[in-house]
Amino acid sequence: MVEQREIVERVEELLGPILEEEGLELVGVEFRRERSGWVLRVYIDKKGGVTLGDCVKVSRELGELLDVEDFIPYSYHLEVSSPGINRPLRKREDFERFRGEWAKVRVSEPIDGRRNFRGRFIGCEGEELLLSVEGKVLGISLSNIVKANLDPHIEV
Repeated sequence: MVEQREIVERVEELLGPILEEEGLELVGVEFRRERSGWVLRVYIDKKGGVTLGDCVKVSRELGELLDVEDFIPYSYHLEVSSPGINRPLRKREDFERFRGEWAKVRVSEPIDGRRNFRGRFIGCEGEELLLSVEGKVLGISLSNIVKANLDPHIEV
């Protein structure tokens, strides 16, 4: 039986040429069992945001390839969407691209007794993410980051 991780990796390989041709970026792929059954969820993005047309085109092209390749041994639903306003950040390029934005960052090894931080990205320096937290600049090793998401800050 094909494992979920293998399915995700193969889907990512198939998506590469499709997304490149459309000028889109892969944010992530999930394949998981939910109450309604198996779901293959693909998150895409581009500067300026993803349109419904982008999602439809990728869904159609990927769906056709998946039908031909036929490596997923379960019935599933395919969903293609934008990552939303709380976009996950996984790569150094993500942190650079969203410089100046608010984010939530969770680390594996505590820093000053904390694992969760909310602040504004300043950028990257060497192998560290610089995050402005509560008026101080915090250097967080990229390898220490477990999860990071954009967290739009609403000024009052």
